[in-house]
Amino acid sequence: MIVFKSTQDHVLSALQSVSGIVERRQTLPILANVMLRKTAGVVQLTTSDLEIQIRTQAELGGDEGDFATTIAARKLIDILRTMPSDQNVSLESNGGKLILKGGKSRFTLQSLPAADFPLVQEAPNFGPVFSVPQQALKALMNRVAFSMAIHDIRYYLNGILFVAEGNNLSLVATDGHRLAFANATLDVAMPSKQEVILPRKTVLELQRLLSDKEGAIEMQFAGNQAKFSFDGMEFVTKLVEGKFPDYNRVIPRNHTNELILGRQTLLSSLQRTAIMTSDKFKGVRLNIEPGSLRIAASNAEQEEATDEIEIEYSGDAIDIGFNVTYLMDVLANMSQDMVRISLSDGNSSALITLPDSEDFKYVVMPMRI
Repeated sequence: MIVFKSTQDHVLSALQSVSGIVERRQTLPILANVMLRKTAGVVQLTTSDLEIQIRTQAELGGDEGDFATTIAARKLIDILRTMPSDQNVSLESNGGKLILKGGKSRFTLQSLPAADFPLVQEAPNFGPVFSVPQQALKALMNRVAFSMAIHDIRYYLNGILFVAEGNNLSLVATDGHRLAFANATLDVAMPSKQEVILPRKTVLELQRLLSDKEGAIEMQFAGNQAKFSFDGMEFVTKLVEGKFPDYNRVIPRNHTNELILGRQTLLSSLQRTAIMTSDKFKGVRLNIEPGSLRIAASNAEQEEATDEIEIEYSGDAIDIGFNVTYLMDVLANMSQDMVRISLSDGNSSALITLPDSEDFKYVVMPMRI
């Protein structure tokens, strides 16, 4: 049985679209495999890590008929990457083993039964389907994903909060030191409010898979699962259980001191100054006075850096410290030319927004230096 026979680039593209969640070393060996199920000339590819399942299908030639098996995903991808993109490759089943051929190369690979592959049990009661352009969702994710916590004991912070209500889709992420909020308007109004927390791994995989094209992504939420459909792919994931913090209480609303300046100018200044911070202590001090913003940093070797930016500002003089990484992260993930920074004093959190839009807010706590 020839499972598939097609060009290297066609096969590799299909495999790479589902293999992002696959780890080489698994507690269950079969989870390192991709399940190939052939039905009437179409190959369905499925991967799982017990919490996320990704499925796609492709017409990859080969023999007609039904067949199913599993094969090591990363190993197959590694082999295919060494072959020319226009070379024909084929996978044949022969007595429990699989034979991959390309040009004069031949690889005999082990397989595991498809019946043993642990599929994710889909929730029976998904909510209404709603869709947004892939480009829009990817942009929203890019605006907030860097603020997710990593391995935090407060497990509900290790992901992104999705809130779909009326015609609005809002995404929120926080690690307890900073918070990012992004909002977009939907073409279709939601019949009821949907609020879920997507796990960190799911967010990173969606960021990898979503394209910058105009195609739509369909979403459905259930009590403990979310389902995404786009570009012929079906993506099912478990949700993070728990109560996300009330982000509206975190976002300051009464800061009286504001300055608007160029995003790239500020980012470049911070990048220069950050060179003199230590690996453990990433603090920089911002001294804001009418007409100037001065950024300073020092380290244990008594080395120092200062940089000054001319600004249009007539508010109070403020001296405040921040983790420079938190400032550079938000500026690097924005595309707008100008940013607005709102402050109250040297001990209160700062609010970074866009001068002409309320669709993005970034809150960062100050740091004692």
